[in-house]
Amino acid sequence: MTLIKSISGIRGTIGGTQGENLTPIDAVKYAAAYGSWVKQQRNKETYKVVVGRDARISGEMMQQLVMNTLIGMGISVIDLNLSTTPTVEVAVALEHADGGIILTASHNPKQWNALKLLNNKGEFLNSEAGQQILDIAENGTIEFAEVDNLGEIHKNDAYIDLHIDEILNLPLVKADAIKRCKFKVIVDAVNSTGGIAVPLLLEALGVEPVKLHCTPNGEFPHNPEPLKEHLGDLMESVVKNRADFGIAVDPDVDRLAFIDEKGEMFGEEYTLVAVADYVLQNTPGNTVSNMSSSRALRDVTEKHGGTYTASAVGEVNVVEKMKETNAVIGGEGNGGIIYPELHYGRDSLVGIALFLSFLAEEKIAVSELRKRYTAYFMSKKKIELTPQLDVDAILKAMEAKYASDLRATEASAKVQDINTIDGVKIDFAENWVHLRKSNTEPIIRIYTEAKSQEEADVLADRIIGEIKAVAGL
Repeated sequence: MTLIKSISGIRGTIGGTQGENLTPIDAVKYAAAYGSWVKQQRNKETYKVVVGRDARISGEMMQQLVMNTLIGMGISVIDLNLSTTPTVEVAVALEHADGGIILTASHNPKQWNALKLLNNKGEFLNSEAGQQILDIAENGTIEFAEVDNLGEIHKNDAYIDLHIDEILNLPLVKADAIKRCKFKVIVDAVNSTGGIAVPLLLEALGVEPVKLHCTPNGEFPHNPEPLKEHLGDLMESVVKNRADFGIAVDPDVDRLAFIDEKGEMFGEEYTLVAVADYVLQNTPGNTVSNMSSSRALRDVTEKHGGTYTASAVGEVNVVEKMKETNAVIGGEGNGGIIYPELHYGRDSLVGIALFLSFLAEEKIAVSELRKRYTAYFMSKKKIELTPQLDVDAILKAMEAKYASDLRATEASAKVQDINTIDGVKIDFAENWVHLRKSNTEPIIRIYTEAKSQEEADVLADRIIGEIKAVAGL
């Protein structure tokens, strides 16, 4: 089964069987459930929802299905056509719309697509709202509009430009300083909508963009997740073109990775760290990232006198914790930057503008900037368990094991903290481990971080051995 119904949206592979894959009938079903939920939030005469998509092959079909379903419910649509996830988020706020839908499966391969759902603030839905929509889809009675009350489609192709204008107006985006540097940057947009948006932003900042995989036709030239093993072409192109650095984004432009001038990865975890460093030195305050993100953000935050807080994994959880702690910058270690001065959503475009501003003000090469931050190394592994095993009980046992170390005076320097808001995270003096269960299969994911790759891998393997012992495997 490749239809995943979760509180954050509906994701699946195109084609196949209704209810098991993301078919046209499923797209209509969940778009209608979302439309019903939108109308339940406020009693109004008219409703408006923003809809945009990335460039994947199934996008146009999916967008037409979703938009016409909403029209049939009496909801008008602002059609952004090819767009980015952060652009749709910005548009919802600027339009004072009742919600938004992005048709994108983010970093998944081209056979996947999804309906990502937003509230009237342009933010991803919380768990309560997401569950309400799933319940409506399965159990609710959906009412459609009569012929005189159908919605309308209003096309607006200007929102990528408007999004860029909003970024240029930010006080920390130093456009004049960037222009004086005459940067040359290679852009790998994996043949999706970043190929439209990123070069437009760079040109507006006086940066010379060299386009690599920037034709928005949805034919991904490599795995679309912006990880080192997928970015060989970009690394080679940076060196060949003697560029100042390279930029990689995922298909919907909410994840951002950099390549330095030597063709080396800046490190996906360090995208947020560097941007936060720049923001914090200009606007001191607090930061948030999820529990599986690098400790380097905590280091930078404390250097600037702020407080770092870890949230549960998931963008909506990061945003909730950012609001709670009044954070000035936050995000996820996979290259997702959330800058609330603009909006509460992961946004590669604002991340690029802030990173360029940092480089321009510091007058420093990207490789030299990377050396400023403590080098941490991560290991990401998993252990498969039989369906009969109680994963929650195993995690509880691991928590109890290390809680006893935390209480023991002689071990206090070893275990510094245990956090159970999302699985079990154990902070040691020099490293950490985060254990999370999968929501869809009997798997425990093990994330570790240390000051060497060997140490991170050894810690992960040790924890896997302890889990197996607890589980009796």
